[in-house]
Amino acid sequence: MAPVDGNDNSLEVIYGLHAVREALRAGVRPIQRLLVLGTDRQFGEIARLARDQRVPVRVEPRAALDRLVPSGHHQGVVGVVAAKAYAEPDDILASAQAEGQTPLLVLLDGVEDPHNLGAILRTAEASGVQGVFIPERRAVGLTSVVAKASAGAVDYMPVGRVPNLSRLIERLQGAGIWVYALDAEAPKPYTALDFSGPVALVFGGEGTGVRPGVRDACDEAAHIPMMGKVSSLNVSASAAIVLYEALRQRREGAGKKP
Repeated sequence: MAPVDGNDNSLEVIYGLHAVREALRAGVRPIQRLLVLGTDRQFGEIARLARDQRVPVRVEPRAALDRLVPSGHHQGVVGVVAAKAYAEPDDILASAQAEGQTPLLVLLDGVEDPHNLGAILRTAEASGVQGVFIPERRAVGLTSVVAKASAGAVDYMPVGRVPNLSRLIERLQGAGIWVYALDAEAPKPYTALDFSGPVALVFGGEGTGVRPGVRDACDEAAHIPMMGKVSSLNVSASAAIVLYEALRQRREGAGKKP
């Protein structure tokens, strides 16, 4: 195991056919993604093993793997190790719907910056969120940088990976959970949303926001009003603002109950 060379020096990798194969079989340290030189006969077995465990497989040139493992002894296989195991989406939903709980969930559509994900996990844990969902592809996973940026919240906040956010949204809606997207183009401000009941909030990735297909699957969308010249906020800042509005509404609603 070694740190990844480059900007993310604390990210860990496992490399070599035997080491990666055993890590996949053992499942003790979850692998976030598998990088291979190809999917031909030499790498076919390990690629199939990874896909069976829903680990994304990416074909990369040798130069890319050499950058991750400066020694070059990777045998064409590098596994990027996650900081902790992912939670099962079914378990997150069951826990959120347990007796006495009012679901408050977060869905992240393509957040790629580990510092943003870590900050969101920290705010989510502090504001009473029961679980966070991220897509399996085109998004950062639970790296050691995410763990550090979360200031320990990654150890307490369940994070589930799903292959399709739109299908997850349909499932949440079927369970009686309202799904709101944060969209800069939406006409309604976020303060007009009702957060008192079962709610899931969807935040988009850096630069792109919530994708149209995901946005259309949601029940409503709202924006954060901007008074200055900057057109949008960092996704972690947006999440903090909206989650604490949700917490405020829930506390005030609880205070009104007899």
